[in-house]
Amino acid sequence: MTTRAGLVRLALAAWLAWPLAVAAQELAQIPAAPPAPSASAPEASATRACPPQAAPFDPAELPQAMRNARDRGLLWRIEKGGRTSWLYGTVHAAERGWMFPGPTVREAVMAADRVALELDLLDPKVMQALQAAMVAPPGAPALPPALAARLAAQVDAACLAPAVAHLRPELQAVTLVGQSARRSGVDLAYGIDAVIAGMAKAGGKPVVALETPEQQIRLLTSDDPARTAAAVGAALDQLEGGQAQRSITTLTRAWANGRLNVLQTYPQWCECLASDAEQAEYRQMVDARNPGMARGIAAEHAAGHTVFAAVGALHMVGPQGLPALMEKQGFRVQRVAFAPAAPEGAAPRSPANDLKQKEAPAQ
Repeated sequence: MTTRAGLVRLALAAWLAWPLAVAAQELAQIPAAPPAPSASAPEASATRACPPQAAPFDPAELPQAMRNARDRGLLWRIEKGGRTSWLYGTVHAAERGWMFPGPTVREAVMAADRVALELDLLDPKVMQALQAAMVAPPGAPALPPALAARLAAQVDAACLAPAVAHLRPELQAVTLVGQSARRSGVDLAYGIDAVIAGMAKAGGKPVVALETPEQQIRLLTSDDPARTAAAVGAALDQLEGGQAQRSITTLTRAWANGRLNVLQTYPQWCECLASDAEQAEYRQMVDARNPGMARGIAAEHAAGHTVFAAVGALHMVGPQGLPALMEKQGFRVQRVAFAPAAPEGAAPRSPANDLKQKEAPAQ
């Protein structure tokens, strides 16, 4: 039995350190379709069911997809000094139909003069720095044989071999955790953060990074063989027991429906915070990062800018969440209530009216 130390670190990788998860996926060059069966192992190929792959949008589909997009997630208006900025809680992987922001969120992006993200993954230098740190260094100690066999079995079941073989073991586990929800229709390829970054670039808005590649790398990698083995073992426990897929599915659906109360009770249902060590790990992954991001947003606002800040939704909850921290810095903070989804065929509503909604009920 493997130790549970490090469970939170990898179980939440795709949601709380999403730039690393996305960069690992790109570095691994995960195929767009399952690999062809190996002639040397026909029986294994015949019985293995690869997870479904992301289906990219055809350019002809995009206009209709944007028109049909409805508001999802959690949006707050923050005001200070006569200017309005925005906090938007995201998930970094989602179902295909959730990829594009709805009209209220789009209006908020357009109303800001810059966009703040954890990292700007459209910056080639940022992606290069992340990917350089992900490759297993020469001479790195191997995992214990039994653990290496378990990892290899999960990589094979996810149809990722040999794409991830050159990654650090913990980053292979990160990739597996991120891929585990594909069977529920949730995929990193449908993450809304990249769409928001693309909207900023298309609109000529600067993208501000609230963290550095080095900070993200420190979250998930270690040169201590014992810590690496513990983290990989914990992630495999989650994958083999199905907890990873269950947690990701619950989290993304709560986000899609704006269920702040479900996100606030994450520690009670995630199946990952049973010990003091796991709770401390969670605080490091979530709460400890929030003050720095809050300072970054406040500094941009104080410099005369209006900011649309989009970070993972778990950074928005509780007394250490970004809305609470911004309020402590003198901002007037108000959650924006999204209008109910319009019936099919109904006339489009005005997103400007949604931005003037009173604070949404915490549900």
